[in-house]
Amino acid sequence: MERTFLAIKPDGVQRGLVGEIIRRFETKGFTLVGLKFLQVSKELAEQHYDVHRERPFFPSLVEFITSGPVVAMVWEGDGVIASARKIIGATNPLTAEPGTIRGDFGINIGRNLIHGSDAPETAQKEVSLWFTDAELVSWQPHLTPWLHE
Repeated sequence: MERTFLAIKPDGVQRGLVGEIIRRFETKGFTLVGLKFLQVSKELAEQHYDVHRERPFFPSLVEFITSGPVVAMVWEGDGVIASARKIIGATNPLTAEPGTIRGDFGINIGRNLIHGSDAPETAQKEVSLWFTDAELVSWQPHLTPWLHE
């Protein structure tokens, strides 16, 4: 079963969108297997955004993600990575489709509410960066047979 990492950023937490964002993934039929509410350390932020280290906006990414609490999550399901990217919407909320999280709630590219892994390799790396194996729960919701053949 495929897994992905999602993080509701400080702007999503401050705006009270945690429940709405989680609801969208639950309603889609994905299974929540890891959840944390935390203040991100500078070290974790730098590791998470390491791919952008040489870019001029790297310091502002680190500063923002450490500016307030974050909800870190691991979701599981068939095609969860690609599906989550569609649910989240385009990085720039001004071009994100209505019905997506960023399209419905986002206003500015620097405050785009949520992060989602973009590929299986990225998801694996981010899940292991943010969660230990002991923090992930393998379980099967009772509605699984109603979602999958």
